Amino acid sequence: MLWQVDPTSSTPLHVQVAACVRREMAAGRLERGDRLPSAKEVAGVLDINLHTVLRAYQSLRDEGLIDLRRGRGAVVTATDPAGDARLRSLVADLVAEARLTGTTRHDLTRLIESEFQR
Repeated sequence: MLWQVDPTSSTPLHVQVAACVRREMAAGRLERGDRLPSAKEVAGVLDINLHTVLRAYQSLRDEGLIDLRRGRGAVVTATDPAGDARLRSLVADLVAEARLTGTTRHDLTRLIESEFQR
């Protein structure tokens, strides 16, 4: 684990820990199904409070990037946070274009489904 945090930074520690996990995912060092280090282990290595790490993990869970299960720990469920944001942006553009052309939600959904079937 090569995660680092800067306790003197104005960025809260839990945000820094979550950013470390996101970087590992984006770099391909954490993949779907991989288990994250325990919150206790991360807290010990980084010399920060256990609840700080848990807060970071909860934030990642809320973003849909990890799954938290008692007794199982934290498991990666998604691996490309940048890709998710990019995809959301593309979908927003697609919906805006559909509205401009008068395409209904039903027709747009049908078009998307047909693309998936190709």
